[in-house]
Amino acid sequence: MHDFFSARRPSTFAGQAMVATSHPLSTATGLEILSAGGNAVDAALAAVAVQCVVDPLMTGIGGDCFALYATADGTVSALNASGRAPAGATLDAVIATGLTTEIPATSPHAVTVPGAISGWCLLHRDHGSLPLDQIFARAIQYAAEGYVITPRVAMDWAAHADVIGADPHAAALFVPDGKAPLPGTRHAQPLLADRLREIATQGAAGFYTGPTAASMAAHLQSLGGFHTVEDFADGQDAAHWVSPINASYRGHDIHQCPPNGQGLAALLILRIMEGFDIAALSEVDRIHLHAEATKLAYHHRDALIADPAHSAGVADTLLSDEVIGTLRARIDMSRAMPPALWDEPEHKDTVYLCVVDAHGNAISLINSLFTGFGSTRLDPATGVLFHSRGASFRLIPGHPNAIAPGKRPMHTIIPGMVTVAGRVHLPYGVMGGQYQAAGHATFLSNLIDLGMGVQDAMDAPRSFAFGGVLEVEPAMPEATRAALAARGHVIKVAVSPIGGSQAIRMSPGVLEGGSDSRKDGMALGF
Repeated sequence: MHDFFSARRPSTFAGQAMVATSHPLSTATGLEILSAGGNAVDAALAAVAVQCVVDPLMTGIGGDCFALYATADGTVSALNASGRAPAGATLDAVIATGLTTEIPATSPHAVTVPGAISGWCLLHRDHGSLPLDQIFARAIQYAAEGYVITPRVAMDWAAHADVIGADPHAAALFVPDGKAPLPGTRHAQPLLADRLREIATQGAAGFYTGPTAASMAAHLQSLGGFHTVEDFADGQDAAHWVSPINASYRGHDIHQCPPNGQGLAALLILRIMEGFDIAALSEVDRIHLHAEATKLAYHHRDALIADPAHSAGVADTLLSDEVIGTLRARIDMSRAMPPALWDEPEHKDTVYLCVVDAHGNAISLINSLFTGFGSTRLDPATGVLFHSRGASFRLIPGHPNAIAPGKRPMHTIIPGMVTVAGRVHLPYGVMGGQYQAAGHATFLSNLIDLGMGVQDAMDAPRSFAFGGVLEVEPAMPEATRAALAARGHVIKVAVSPIGGSQAIRMSPGVLEGGSDSRKDGMALGF
């Protein structure tokens, strides 16, 4: 039973269809499309298009996208719509620009050719039912006429005001008076409305070819990038369907997009945790176990996960019983330990949404600029703000994730899908950059191991072991923090909420949805 004294909302219940996003206008638009007879893909595209307008620091048409689509019979397909590095972006060429250790998020070399629009158009071609001009109508309206900024968006906007202000073109649009807008302020992006109209009428070609593509390529070149109109034309076909990877967790089949995404890390954490009786552990033990499993999984992620053309077979290897057993054995429940690779070799910001339609189809979709406001680089002629996903590339010769022409970087954005006994059960996802794989494991463990409802499972206090510290939210009891510190964890209290999430659990005749209280959004259905 939900605790109605907790000041937190309960799960949302409906009987036929539901949409859950992190923004109220996005959720309302998805529900509008479902009510007009649209299917899950139509509603998801409408919702994400709105989100690209009303939450511009988290997502945009200049970003990348991944999705998992499940039909009512439980068939799950994965969509990879991540962009590739320009043909001129060799490791030597990038290093010759003066970069030696990493690619800064604001560098033009952090901008791979955006893949999101290629993905949207492929989703629509293969599974959409309504025309794109109808699907994008609300997004175009909000971009052209303006929208009201919500509290969480305003908070994040303020946190990134300085960095977005460093680019004069982006500053003119997002911080024209040098300050982030307050909640309730109206904001518009008329050029973004033009871009959405082009895509609605011309499809992906409206973005990747012609004057828009020429302008984007020229602007990135003016910043020192290697991008050409040919690179953008090739980006039109960047999106493609792939087979998901999966692992079982206590009778639930967990599906993820394969590398170059970090979904493999989420499966690693879950498989390690499955060897422990989570429900019987204390809160301190659960947090400690999750932290140790996370460190092991992320260590392997950073060393081995990359474009699948450069990391073939890594999923099968890491999910094998041999490797999982070795990793489990490395966990000391009494002490925090440094992570280690299994074979001892020598050597950031997003929106997520999910939809279930009246036919029982479900989509789990994530769209991202990576860091807040992405690269902060905005083409003034087109209004496109470019993502920063190429900052994930390594500048280490021979590393599987080293930058190279036509290569896709390792991605943190990962949609999730759960099936049970061959039937689709739960589209879900967690936002928060690096946190996502760890967040998937926590959310699913809360649902499966602890028997929580959807909303309670996502609202529970969070922790994240990353970069040598264990970050905990302020709601974590002081005694719990002290006990974790006694085991060797370096505790840091989070100054902003750790991630966000959405999910819809499907049972016969009943949908239970949730949208993280850490964001502005909601789940709605009928």
